[in-house]
Amino acid sequence: MDLLSILILVFSFFILLAIGVPIAYSIGISAILTMMASILPMPAFTTLAQRMATGLQSFPLLAIPFFILAGQLMNRGGIANRLIEFAKTLVGRLPGGLAFVNIMANMLFGAISGSAAASASAIGSIMTKKMEDEGYDKNFTAAINIASATTGLTIPPSNILIVYSLASGGLSVAALFLAGYIPGILTGLFLMGVAAAVAYRKNYPVGEKTSLKEGVLKFLDAIPSLLLLVIVIGGITSGFFTATEASAVAVLYTLILSFIYGEIRIKDLPRIVLGSVQTTSIVLLLVATSIGLSWVMSYENIPQEVSNTLLGLSSNKFVILLIINLILLVVGTFMDMTPAVLIFTPIFLPIVTGPEIGLDPIHFGIVMILNLCVGLITPPVGSLLFIGCSVADVGIEKVIKPLIPMFIVMVIVLLIITYFPDLSLWLPRAFGKL
Repeated sequence: MDLLSILILVFSFFILLAIGVPIAYSIGISAILTMMASILPMPAFTTLAQRMATGLQSFPLLAIPFFILAGQLMNRGGIANRLIEFAKTLVGRLPGGLAFVNIMANMLFGAISGSAAASASAIGSIMTKKMEDEGYDKNFTAAINIASATTGLTIPPSNILIVYSLASGGLSVAALFLAGYIPGILTGLFLMGVAAAVAYRKNYPVGEKTSLKEGVLKFLDAIPSLLLLVIVIGGITSGFFTATEASAVAVLYTLILSFIYGEIRIKDLPRIVLGSVQTTSIVLLLVATSIGLSWVMSYENIPQEVSNTLLGLSSNKFVILLIINLILLVVGTFMDMTPAVLIFTPIFLPIVTGPEIGLDPIHFGIVMILNLCVGLITPPVGSLLFIGCSVADVGIEKVIKPLIPMFIVMVIVLLIITYFPDLSLWLPRAFGKL
């Protein structure tokens, strides 16, 4: 391993980030500079371009643009409103009920759309006004929306779990999807605990009681939206279709449903498709440059050196896992989730799945995603933090204080999932995916 190359990689990346260069370009430029320190400039450019292009030639990656388009359609198609009304019938009567509704609606919408950003935007744009009218503190409302939007990244279908499958060498997407249910639901329940404590302390109002007839009607209205979960996850776990095929089915089903609801018209489709293409291009550029950087790190033997260093610090698996969690928590504060998964999976996966630690790679994937979910709500780069504050029209500095207890419980859930792997692996085993 060339120490000069490692120093160039680390310092160039952080300097580029510090001066405001977009993360995809920071990753690509630092990879090129590192390769130029090892081989001649022209082969460096050619090799990196080849690695980036080859990395995108993956069938499972086709699921990402389809799920992004499905999320855009859901955002505009009236699905969020129906899920919120359904959530109100379940938890709206509790003290601080609208906070519970916000969390549950984010869990449902995130699970259907597979996108935390779409969830924070769709649910936040509706719930902020409702909660403000009921006397809820606007900063608390934004914090609840921001934190609970992360649950959609572990509750399937989830784009980031597909990216992890690619980074790990082709792990079963069905197993990863099933493994995410309990951790995602557990996160939502812990956040509800925080919401209950705040509601009790600030004496937030109890929601209106829903009659049985009204509850049944709202449930029936939400069934077509909820049915998408059954179709997508049921189809994948039964082997009826792959995750990529499921994403295309999700687009078709959501499009038909949106037309039935009357929320989307033909003339709206070009703008929706354009938004999906823009989002997809950003994600795939991040994927391509991250795959290139991952190859450079492998070329420089960085994963092996990190493995030797960590295992040299301690032979205790609990200590090693704690160190990895701390590293990923720090990484999540300045790096977007997609490149973090693509870059750090090849580094940490061989360590945790080796004989010294013996972790299941499916379990580690969920641990990694939970880790990076915390980064999404943490300054300075937390994308959900910016989206949630923008939707609620509040300053980031005002949201940090009510967000702190939610940050703490998310870390607690992370530690529980880390040290009790059966919580992640029970469903994949029950469905015969492990």
